Amino acid sequence: MKLYLQILSLYFALAALKCYATGPYEPTWESLDTRPLPQWFDDAKIGIFIHWGVFSVPAMHGSNFWEFWHDSKPGDYYYEFMKKNYRDDFTYADFAQGFTAELFDADKWINLFQDAGAKYTVLITKHHEGFCNWKTNYSFNWNSMQVGPKRDLVAEISTAVRKTDMRLGLYHSLFEWYNPLYKMDAASGHKTQLFVKGKTIPELHELVNTYKPDLLWSDGHWMASSDYFTSKDFLAWLYNESPVKDHVIVNDRWGNECNCKHGGFHNCHDRFNPKVLQKHKFENCDSVQKKAWGYRRDDDLSDYHSISYILTTIAQTISCGGNYLLNIGPTHDGRIMPIFEERLRQMGAWLKINGEAVYSSKPWTHQNDTASGNVWYTMNKSNSSASGYSVYAFVLDWPEDNTLKLGSPESTVKTTVSMLGYTGDPFKWSGYSNTAGLVVKFPFIPPNKLPSYHAWVLKIDNLAN
Repeated sequence: MKLYLQILSLYFALAALKCYATGPYEPTWESLDTRPLPQWFDDAKIGIFIHWGVFSVPAMHGSNFWEFWHDSKPGDYYYEFMKKNYRDDFTYADFAQGFTAELFDADKWINLFQDAGAKYTVLITKHHEGFCNWKTNYSFNWNSMQVGPKRDLVAEISTAVRKTDMRLGLYHSLFEWYNPLYKMDAASGHKTQLFVKGKTIPELHELVNTYKPDLLWSDGHWMASSDYFTSKDFLAWLYNESPVKDHVIVNDRWGNECNCKHGGFHNCHDRFNPKVLQKHKFENCDSVQKKAWGYRRDDDLSDYHSISYILTTIAQTISCGGNYLLNIGPTHDGRIMPIFEERLRQMGAWLKINGEAVYSSKPWTHQNDTASGNVWYTMNKSNSSASGYSVYAFVLDWPEDNTLKLGSPESTVKTTVSMLGYTGDPFKWSGYSNTAGLVVKFPFIPPNKLPSYHAWVLKIDNLAN
């Protein structure tokens, strides 16, 4: 036990260091992968993803509508929908004039995200459609300053974020579906780099130098290798010379060989929720919607996740060492629909009560309880425990007969159990077995005294493990 606490103390001490770039880093994965991840990201735990672009105008399949329409044939849903509702010569570019953003208020958005408990946000600057949401020199007449909103949307979000203690993340697609330069490169087997040298890399430099993001969220990596995208050269510049070199973090989507292997934190794939402890920092990018990334006009209520699902996924993700990035899809005119707002405010109300079990927390010795499968654990520094650390049990289902059996904690005579947000006495408990475990008795709590109606967090102090 003493050795374990010493090791744990060292873990927290190292984690508390500002793990910023020391460099210089060479443009190789062997070198780039040695860069420590900035501590702010592990502490943050909760972020908001924003899928917003020209695809928000048709709002029929989320962010990938153009590809689905382009590849559809007579009889397919999207082919027939467009044929019925739009003129015969209508093109995807014609949607851009409908991307108006007249109701967009960046400060209002960021205030909502703060209320949701988010510590960072990731905005789509350019999805695979190629439309740029900023004032760019590399996308003539296909950007938000020249068509549609006639506004620099990235600048407005950036300015709003900088008024708060949140961190700014920018999403950028490495490729574009139908850009002629990219199609030429693809036709060559990605042996030429016309698109990369004329578009991808200049855009990335422009975004970094202009908006100075804390996080770069790359995508489109599956189309070609990191050698084609010259990702390693870019990341070496980002880590060694860029204006954000000391605090920026990136994901792992920099080439088709990179997933879960190279880069900064790991995304691995969308909605990555391993439910087991990971050796490397990861992020679970999820969405309030079940089927889409981006607002869809044809969604039903059943197409949206419940707050219970969201809180369950948060508990599972952070217990295994991950961050949770929750996506919303604003409308073409800049509104965040009530269903998205409701989920965000529900999440924020829960985090306001249970934040000490989430922010800056670390994985415990157990992630999922051995006796009650729907209980997940974290730990965090605490003055209420002799060890200096409290263990937090996320109880996702109210126990039958108000009795919860926990197989993982090892009690001592000084062990105490309380519920975050509940002002009554600590919970009574007894031993579960001769070797480990607790049987926790939940008191009768009137509904108006419950700290939450979804996912209750027990704080357990003075354990032997």
